[in-house]
Amino acid sequence: MSADPVWMKALLVVHIGCGFGSFLLAPVALSTAKGGKQHMRWGMVYLWCMGGVAVTALPMALYRPVLFLAMVAVFSFYAAFSGYRVLKLKDLARGGSAKPVDWIAGLLTFCSSLLLALLGAFDPKAIQGFGIVAIVFGLIGMRLASVQLLSFVRKPKEKMFWWYTHLGNFIGSYIAAWTAFSVVTLPRLLGNHVWLWLWPTAVGVPAIVLTTAYYKRKFAPRVKAVVA
Repeated sequence: MSADPVWMKALLVVHIGCGFGSFLLAPVALSTAKGGKQHMRWGMVYLWCMGGVAVTALPMALYRPVLFLAMVAVFSFYAAFSGYRVLKLKDLARGGSAKPVDWIAGLLTFCSSLLLALLGAFDPKAIQGFGIVAIVFGLIGMRLASVQLLSFVRKPKEKMFWWYTHLGNFIGSYIAAWTAFSVVTLPRLLGNHVWLWLWPTAVGVPAIVLTTAYYKRKFAPRVKAVVA
């Protein structure tokens, strides 16, 4: 087997560096005061790291070729991207409109995720045999993109919809970072198992649900007691 070209090695170094950075920075952004300078600063650095992961993953995955990883890279970055972009779309609830970049990113992610799910169901060999995993990831990607796209055409009912989307999507992108760490590192210790792909999702999705429920209670209008 021939050695990888220099550009592949360079991309791998950048990919690992960005992945490690995103892995460490997400807790920093989450632990700082929401809306504060530190939160915004580290959140942006995290977003750029996730962008670096996706940009380097695509050419490496296509060179191998590992179509599964290329498609996963698309919706992994979209989770962070849409979590950031929703902060610019707070006026959707008041009749505002999404920008072309939001539509393009959402449609590309939906189509890529749909293809991932279809290949997982009907042609697993095309995606390195990750049939069940591809279906799960494809459905998650489609739901993520469709929820965003729907909010562009139907006025969000929740006043704080942007906060729930921002929080949930950024946590979702962090789930992807944990998934990458799990499947690259843990097989050397535990062997190659399907659950290594799925456990971050199994842990992270309930975390998103519980965190969103907490903030919905926090932001819910308080009803003043009527004194007889």
